[in-house]
Amino acid sequence: MTAQSRKHVLIIEDEMMIAIEIESMLIDLGYETFDFAKSPGEAIALATLHPPNLICSDYNILNGTGVEAVKGIVAAIGPVPTIFITGNADLVARETTAPIVEKPIAPAALARACRLIGAA
Repeated sequence: MTAQSRKHVLIIEDEMMIAIEIESMLIDLGYETFDFAKSPGEAIALATLHPPNLICSDYNILNGTGVEAVKGIVAAIGPVPTIFITGNADLVARETTAPIVEKPIAPAALARACRLIGAA
């Protein structure tokens, strides 16, 4: 299976240790390639260059929010299955209907969210 056939993830997270933790959990779920962004602008640029099959995003990121980043990505390349992984679930829930996994991240919760959106 190629990276473009369902196994490429854009992780939008400004704390690298958390991004690596998410990457590790997603590798266990079969994902193979990853891009990492810390800001909305970086996320949009990466998604345009290498369209993801899944986006995992924090809410609070550098220079904006994950919701802003995802909206920019959707405007640039179209809809992408998205999961928000955040300590700000209440804020995310006000702005999107995407699945939310709360920090600290439980692998089972991430796997369940991936199944919910058909990404696992």
